[in-house]
Amino acid sequence: MQYRILPGTDLKVSEVCLGTMTWGEQNTEADAHAQLEHALDAGVTFIDTAEMYPVPPNATTQGRTETILGNWLAGRSRDGLVIASKVAGPGRRDWIRDGRTDLTPANIAEACELSLRRLKIDCIDLFQIHWPQRNVPMFGSTEFDPAKERPGPSIEGQVEGMAALIRAGKIRHYGLSNETAWGVCEFHRVARALGVPGPVTVQNSYSLVSRSTDGDLAEALHRQTMSLLAYSPLAGGMLSGKYLGGAQPPGARFTRFDQLGARFRRPYVAEAIDAYAALAKRRGLSLVALALGYVKSRWFTGATIVGATSVAQLRENIAGAQVVLDAETLAEIAKIQLLYPNPAG
Repeated sequence: MQYRILPGTDLKVSEVCLGTMTWGEQNTEADAHAQLEHALDAGVTFIDTAEMYPVPPNATTQGRTETILGNWLAGRSRDGLVIASKVAGPGRRDWIRDGRTDLTPANIAEACELSLRRLKIDCIDLFQIHWPQRNVPMFGSTEFDPAKERPGPSIEGQVEGMAALIRAGKIRHYGLSNETAWGVCEFHRVARALGVPGPVTVQNSYSLVSRSTDGDLAEALHRQTMSLLAYSPLAGGMLSGKYLGGAQPPGARFTRFDQLGARFRRPYVAEAIDAYAALAKRRGLSLVALALGYVKSRWFTGATIVGATSVAQLRENIAGAQVVLDAETLAEIAKIQLLYPNPAG
């Protein structure tokens, strides 16, 4: 396992981050703890969760994932572990904190306190805004629509809220998620004007079929000295190969929850994945190794977030996320990308 310091922080993280969103829905607490032990044994020190989890979210299970992680953390030394969580943005899940989801300083502070209690820790290493307060295209949408503008707390208020949590010792750093290049730059502009810390990471979907980061967001990451935490590097499991040929494996996420991951079910996604699967076979690789090795190869990747519903899956994903692809394989990937540049958005 390789480790790195996330740019702009003192956080030393493993290049593989353990995702947790299945815990409490597809996985029991015992399953989750087995995954944690395996990940730790494999050298994973970076764990990502959210107040909204598990997925698909609902009022009954919300917060369960953090509680499961907190029960594992209780009584355990946190030496070397980096814990990340997220505050939910406005709308979408109005049952979170009784609907207090506008990103005001007070609501951000409340969310942090509740996450700390569930996690049974006194400080979150990286606290992320799960999705923006403002109107933006996200979760696979690619077109900005000014007609969807809405009032709400300013970026200045969000920066002040995070700065207050840092001063109070409740969090060490903060990040963004499902964010745009404009948002990254505006958060930093406001933070500089206020003389307080800016965000240090962006957690966005990134994979062979979701490559929106490659353009202006990549430039923003470079110029603001930030890194990407890549979620859905297997496109919700589509790049694992288990759905090839239209298969619907019993118990799989997209079999059980047919409303999830619409962006990964678009027509050209399947064609692109077929092409990548054929390439992986020619190169003597698994599709998982090809997909995760590609995400690792990108200069802006701070960590690849992998999750699983079994230890066997997790073992394959952790190994795949450490694969170094050779130049010829990367060149072949680039040829396929000319045909399918960003099919999932």
